Amino acid sequence: MIAVLQMMAFGLALLSTLFLLLATCTDCWMVNADDSLEVSHKCRGLWRECVTNMQDGVRTCDQYDSILADHPVKIVVTRTLLITADLLVGLALATLLLGLDCIKFLKEDSRAKLRMCYGAGVILGIGSILGLVGSVWYAVDVYLERAMLVSHNIFLGVHYDFGWSCWLGMAGSTGCFTASILLTCCLSACSGQFTLPWAAPSHSRGLLVLHGPPHP
Repeated sequence: MIAVLQMMAFGLALLSTLFLLLATCTDCWMVNADDSLEVSHKCRGLWRECVTNMQDGVRTCDQYDSILADHPVKIVVTRTLLITADLLVGLALATLLLGLDCIKFLKEDSRAKLRMCYGAGVILGIGSILGLVGSVWYAVDVYLERAMLVSHNIFLGVHYDFGWSCWLGMAGSTGCFTASILLTCCLSACSGQFTLPWAAPSHSRGLLVLHGPPHP
């Protein structure tokens, strides 16, 4: 049962990590929601803005200025959180891979491998929270920006909504959080032979028994 949970968590973490990486690299965090002429499709990402001509399918992209330049807060915050989340979940995935029962690394020390799985679960949880905060932050900021324009009757020709890259970031973060739960809570509940992976086995603990004087 434990091996099954580990493989489920690894598969989910691997897929979710790919989602997070794609969300960070792709360019459709914001997409035009109402282009009345329907002649172009505009997407804005964390690194560049792309426009696709709907008539001939030609796609052109404008790279943003250097990362040291001034950018909107939502871009800076989302970049920071997503990159940090990518690094954490990548580290957790590597740790989890070494902790799987089917890997020969530390094969003779099952408790050490279990500790690695727990550690991977904790790191996955932290990374998933950062990724989810970054994705939701961006989506809420886009929504508030559009709501502000509508409330002031400002029409710029194109209104943006959050696009599939943003949804991909949310999905990847949610998947990593689910894998974290599998590696921490569910794995602990299914392992009846021990309580905590870092606790010493009961038979190795020295017990000091004090005996009183023998009764007559």
